[in-house]
Amino acid sequence: MRIPKAAHTAQPWRVHEFTRDFRVEDVWSFRAPDAGPDDFPVMLKALKTAYDTRRDPAPVRFLFAVRWKLGALLGWDTPQAGLGGRVPSLRDRLPPDLARTVRDAVPCTDPFSDVYQLDNEAARELGNKTVHTIMHLGWVPTDDGGHELRMAALVKDNGLFGRLYMAAILPFRYLVVYPALTRQWERAWLDHGRPNRHAGNGPRTTAGPH
Repeated sequence: MRIPKAAHTAQPWRVHEFTRDFRVEDVWSFRAPDAGPDDFPVMLKALKTAYDTRRDPAPVRFLFAVRWKLGALLGWDTPQAGLGGRVPSLRDRLPPDLARTVRDAVPCTDPFSDVYQLDNEAARELGNKTVHTIMHLGWVPTDDGGHELRMAALVKDNGLFGRLYMAAILPFRYLVVYPALTRQWERAWLDHGRPNRHAGNGPRTTAGPH
C-alpha cells in the first residue's frame, strides 16, 4: 500500500545521515502477519528467496523486458554508467560502523547491491545512466502490536534526462509494478518468512543508534 512520504522521513533511520541529496520518490508498506520486532532479518531472507524463485506476472515481465532491451540498445546499464562509473556507490559515504554490516547481508541475484543491513533497516542501491536509486527497507511497529515492512525509493536523477525518465515510468510503477511487488512481498513473508521465524536467524549486527 502506498503511504505518505512523511512515513519514511519521520522515522529515525540511519539512511537520512548520508542521503540528503536524494529525494524520496515512493514509500510503500507491506503486511507481515504475526511478525515480531526481531523478524526483520527473516523478512529480508524471505524476500531474497522469493526473488530467486519468483515468476512475475506477464505485464511486469513485459515492462522489464522492454526496459532492459532499451537499456542494452542505448547503453543505460553499462558498467561505465553505473556504480563506480557515472556515480560513486553510497557505500563510499558510510561511517565505519555501517560499512561493516554489509558482510552479514544475504546475497541476492537481483540488480541491486547491498549497502548496509541492521536489525531494523537496510539499504540497497542501483545506478545507471538514468538515476541513482536507493531502496531503503525498514521494520516498523504497527498499531495492532505487530510489525510491517516499509520500502522507500530514494532517487537522484541524472539531470533532465533522468527526471523525464522517472516521470515517464510513474504510471507503470503505480499501476503495474508496485501492485505486483506488494503481492509478491506479502506472499514471500507467508511462504518463506513466517514459517521459518523460529528456525534461527544467525548472528545479527546492531550498529549505532536507530
